[in-house]
Amino acid sequence: MEFRILGPLEVLVGDRSLALGGSRQRALLAVLLLHANETLSTDALLDELWSQRPPATAAKTVQVHVSRLRKALAVDGRTGPIVTRDHGYRLEADPEQIDARRFERLVAEARGDLDAGEPRRAAATLEEARALWRGPPLADLAYEAFAQSETARLADLRVAATELHVEARLALGAHAEVVGELEALIAEHPYRERLRGQLMLALYRSDRQAEALQAYQDARRALVDELGIEPGERLRELERAVLAQDPALALPVAQPDRSPPGGPRLHAGPPAGS
Repeated sequence: MEFRILGPLEVLVGDRSLALGGSRQRALLAVLLLHANETLSTDALLDELWSQRPPATAAKTVQVHVSRLRKALAVDGRTGPIVTRDHGYRLEADPEQIDARRFERLVAEARGDLDAGEPRRAAATLEEARALWRGPPLADLAYEAFAQSETARLADLRVAATELHVEARLALGAHAEVVGELEALIAEHPYRERLRGQLMLALYRSDRQAEALQAYQDARRALVDELGIEPGERLRELERAVLAQDPALALPVAQPDRSPPGGPRLHAGPPAGS
């Protein structure tokens, strides 16, 4: 069974998508998934599902929806993952069954690969991670109050994973290829200085020094005019390095990865957080 929240809420068994009921029932499942392997009391569920004062029948409504979800998730004669514990409810799932947790594990592994000087493996891992996304997280429940903080965190992690992917590709010499992608990303996220710096580096390595310097000016203008702040020290240092044609900006001499791209990984325990 696979639980998918990186897009509209979905539960898959093999290639089959399970019917999850109406919006309140789907919201209950989403809350349990966001707190997977934690026991939530009925009162906690009421607070999550009704941001204002819950109706008098809310506790009974939760019980009915839990019962229906148990039936919906009990497939092939197996007991479903929702259990009763200590006057509350708990959805028990291996983190690898939840796409968001798997995404976080892959991003953490890719970050480790980059730190270890293995950009090719990092790029392959990040491509696998990014392929898990089907749209905004919990797209069909995005306006629910309980989803706001987690969906914002996941969306930010998605952009950070894209930055890591660009970093890996830059290390592999794909500077000319990423320029257009970076320009589109900056249009969407104009205040992320890491993207701005990556565009400067990609342009510089493509023998477009003047455009790299203009990219810095564009970044400074956006930050000063919209946020009232100057670019950070790292971006200012990069501008100085571009002006000086610092040899350190050149593509490092390629070192062969110690493992093939997409090679198998062994997971000895739960995935580490990013």
